[in-house]
This record gives sequence, C-alpha cells and structure tokens, in this order.
Amino acid sequence: MGRLFGTDGVRGVANADLTAEMALGLSVAAAHVLAEAGTFEGHRPVAVVGRDPRASGEFLEAAVVAGLASAGVDVLKVGVLPTPAVAYLTGVLGADLGVMLSASHNAMPDNGVKFFARGGHKLADELEDAIETVYEEHRTGAPWDRPTGGGVGRVRSYDEGFDRYVAHLIAVLPNRLDGLRIVLDEAHGAAAWVSPEAFARAGAEIVTIGAEPDGLNINDGCGSTHLDKLKAAVIEHGAALGIAHDGDADRCLAVDHTGEEIDGDQILAVLALSMRERGVLRSDTVVATVMSNLGFKLAMEREGIHLVQAAVGDRYVLEEMKEHGYALGGEQSGHVIILDHATTGDGTLTGLMLAARVAETGRSLRELASVMERLPQVLINVPDVDRSRVGESVELATAVGEAERELGSTGRVLLRPSGTEPLVRVMVEAADIDQARAVAGRLADVVKSALG
Repeated sequence: MGRLFGTDGVRGVANADLTAEMALGLSVAAAHVLAEAGTFEGHRPVAVVGRDPRASGEFLEAAVVAGLASAGVDVLKVGVLPTPAVAYLTGVLGADLGVMLSASHNAMPDNGVKFFARGGHKLADELEDAIETVYEEHRTGAPWDRPTGGGVGRVRSYDEGFDRYVAHLIAVLPNRLDGLRIVLDEAHGAAAWVSPEAFARAGAEIVTIGAEPDGLNINDGCGSTHLDKLKAAVIEHGAALGIAHDGDADRCLAVDHTGEEIDGDQILAVLALSMRERGVLRSDTVVATVMSNLGFKLAMEREGIHLVQAAVGDRYVLEEMKEHGYALGGEQSGHVIILDHATTGDGTLTGLMLAARVAETGRSLRELASVMERLPQVLINVPDVDRSRVGESVELATAVGEAERELGSTGRVLLRPSGTEPLVRVMVEAADIDQARAVAGRLADVVKSALG
C-alpha cells in the first residue's frame, strides 16, 4: 500500500478514493494509535470534528464520528468551520484529537481527512505512519477490542464553537478596523459565516462574495485560486482592500484598492514589519520557503529582518517555527502562520491582521506592500526525467553555475525534484522577465539532456 498521508492529511475523490469505510477505519486507527501512545491515559478521550461545506463532508463526517465513538472516544461536532478553527477548538477545549474534513482549495469532488493532536498541532509523521499501519491491519481482518455499554463514545453538537473562535480572532487584533470597506471572497467554503462575522465585529464595512455555499460550489471560480471576481468587486465597491480564502480558510491572499493581487510573500512582509514594530516578531525573524520570491528576501535584508527558508510546505515552515520559537512564517500561496495565536495557517486571522495594519497606519495596502518588489519568476516543469539524479549531474551543476553567474545578486536559480512525479521543477528569478525566461529555458533543456 502506498502512503495514504500526504503533506496535509489524506485526500482523494470522495466516495471513490476516500470512502466512508476508509474515513471510519482511519478514525478507529487514530484512536487506537493515540491510546497506545498514552494520549488518553487517565481520562475519557474527547475529539473535536469539523468540516467544510462539501456535500461529501456530510457522509464522511458521519463515518468519522461513528469510527471514533465505536473506539470509545467522545465526539464534539462543531459543524462547518475553518480548519484553523478546528485546530483552535481542539486546543482550547483540551481535546485529545481534532479531525477536519476538507480538501482545502481542491475542486468539489475531492475531500480529505486531517488529524490534529492535543493542543491543535498537526500529527507527527511517525504517528501518521502508525495510523496507516493499524488501519491496514484492521482493513485486512485483524480483530480489535470494541468497547461496549458505557464504554462507547458519546456524540453531541458543540454549537458554541463558532462564537468561541470568532471571539478569539477579535481578542488578538491589535486595533479595530473602523472606517475600512473590505470585500471578502469566502470561496463558498468553510469561512462563509465566520469571516464576515469576524470582520464586521472588528468594525469593518464588509461586502461579501462567494459566501453562499450549497455543498457543490466550493472553490468554483472564486476564492484564493480564482481572484478575478474579487478584483472586480473591490474596484466596483471602492473598497480599501479585498481578502480571499480557500475552501477550508487556512489561506489568505489579498487585493489592493486598484485590483492588484497581493500574494503571500507580500502579506508576510507587511506583517513582519508590523509585528517587529509591536515587539512581537521574536528574534526579528520570519520563516518562508525556498520558493519565496527573491524580492521578499531582498526586502527583509534591507529592513534588517532575518529570513529562514524551509522546504516547500506549510508543515515544514511550522516545524522550523516551533523548533526555534519564531512567531511568523508562511508561503507565497497564502498559508501564513502567526504562532502566538494559531497552530496552523489561518486565513481569517491573517486577513484581519493585514486589514488592522492598513487601519492603524492610514496607508493603503498598495503602499504597505511596496516594501518589496516581486521579481519576475519563471517556473518550468520538466517531465519524464530521473529526478533522483538532480544533485549528481556534473553537466547540470555546470549549467546552474553559469546561470547564477549571469544573474548575479538580482536573480537566482532553484532546481527542485517533484516529491510525487518523475519531473524536475526549474525556477528562475531575475530583474528582467525576458532574461528569466531565457535562462529557465536553457536550464530546462539541460535537465532534459542530462536526466532524460
């Protein structure tokens, strides 16, 4: 069996790859693995279960709840809430386990199961591996001790989760948003009710789009992966800015008052300066990934902020932050982690903090984001090559060295083997887009000849 867990839980087409039987089995396995690890020792275990609005989330939620309760875990169902809300509630309620059903920015037919450990943190790799092993044992017929009588888990709805999460978001804001008109694109997703409520309570005048989920329209031409509607709405309503989430609202991208996109790198830059000014940017350090724009790195150097670069994936950003106690990190895609207030990327929190900076300074988002200049970035995927030999090819190393000398200090080259496919990603940044395209094209040709 191939590894079920990816970088963000188990995902697949609902009812084809990710079935009710699998969701139930994974939940039982998770309960057994955590019990074996001592997580439940001395008390009756409790799990928080939430989902995004996908139609398939309804039957998958039922399967997960059934699995957990059959394994003796009490379940608090929080309903449709963002992934970071489920993580927050898992922590604040002292639950032993959190489960989120979502496929994030994926199209509606997909869904996913994501587990959180006590405190609302993502499960460690070794626990995910153990869950897979136990799941496979049960799936192939291995018996397990089933509780009976009073030992089975009890299930109840926890409707207070919505207000507790919104109250938390408001409580951590450094200032109110009075006087700001903001367009919110909720991607017909998990933040469709939470995000407008939070921004309104913070004082903003809000206009919402993509906030009518029907179970089928999540991420459909809207949200952080489709910004055109948000750009048009910001201009139409004369808004100060626009905020876009993805389906489970762990991401945030933005649009300035002119309709120009503000990506995750720019958001990180704005928040880094704001947090340093308030004395909460620990070690004056921000964590990003190796795919962050070179313009972000140059801006942080100019502003005297140290940049730590992690592997691609928000879990690797989070690991770096937790290991060294850093307060801010994120990705170009809009996963931004503010570790003092969240254990995972939180799109609503990020959007609120970004808007708070606009309100506090009286400067436009466009002006604030101009602290960094996005350098042209060209990415070419080179398929059907031996990705394992990227670090061994002398021919490739020579070509990369020549490219780096040509680009100098205002450009860079990154060759990254895909983690799942037989391809190599060639990324080139330069001050001039034509130069970036030319260098990337040459390197792609060398990758084909050297690794093909």
